[in-house]
Amino acid sequence: QVQLVESGGGLVQPGGSLRLSCVASGSFFSIATMGWYRQAPGKQRELVAASTRDGNTNYADSAKGRFTISRDNVKKTLYLQMNSLKPEDTASYYCNLHLAFPTRANDYWGQGTQVTVSS
Repeated sequence: QVQLVESGGGLVQPGGSLRLSCVASGSFFSIATMGWYRQAPGKQRELVAASTRDGNTNYADSAKGRFTISRDNVKKTLYLQMNSLKPEDTASYYCNLHLAFPTRANDYWGQGTQVTVSS
């Protein structure tokens, strides 16, 4: 019964900022690892940033120093603050919820939100 809905994408000039949001339904947000992935046309989907249930974070090298992932476990919402955006950040951004149990691991995905960085 997990559902993920992203929002906040759009068109922005180089050097600008965007804040993406992902609202999760269901009962597993607080125990899940959450992540933001992106995929550009003709390229593989890649991890941008991840947040564990205890608040630890991990970033792709391309995102370090510019992006910040955060989560609100009460609102069950994941955020990605993106600053100093570059044209190479242009992609569809996807919210991911990862559940790791002793006998299974499940991944849930949102529909994606488009980010375009261009003059």
